[in-house]
Amino acid sequence: MKKWLYAAGLGLVMASSASVQAADKIAIVNVASIFQQMPAREAVAKQLENEFKSRASDLQSQERDLQTKMQRLQRDGSTMKASDRSKLEKDVMAQREAFSAKAQQFEQDNRRRQGEERNKILSRIQDAVKSVASKEGYDVVIDANAIAYASNDKDITADVLKQVK
Repeated sequence: MKKWLYAAGLGLVMASSASVQAADKIAIVNVASIFQQMPAREAVAKQLENEFKSRASDLQSQERDLQTKMQRLQRDGSTMKASDRSKLEKDVMAQREAFSAKAQQFEQDNRRRQGEERNKILSRIQDAVKSVASKEGYDVVIDANAIAYASNDKDITADVLKQVK
């Protein structure tokens, strides 16, 4: 009898828990779509391009100089004096290493800055999602890319996009 009462109580708790969960208001939002449509994204891309423009042009000129020296070494290496060829080879190797290190640092800095700016935009989107969800009384908001199906009447993407623009 005790086991039966325990099972009945457990069933009642589970049933009431399911009804409480069903009462939650759930909405969906397509964060990737909002991110792509934000005008701030294009402005940030131009800002980053201007920020890294001088370093990129410096790297390009350094690469052209290195390629010129490598072509000269290939073209004239067999007719050069051994000491001149050795000096040019050492110069090319040193310049190649310096260029490689500088290019790697440039890529790291560029990726870091892009990540920082992307996180700022995503934070604005997240704040807008919270604002729209609380204003419309939603308890849970799920990214549209994380679910298989949801009806369009639960989609708050347009409202969030209006708020972040």
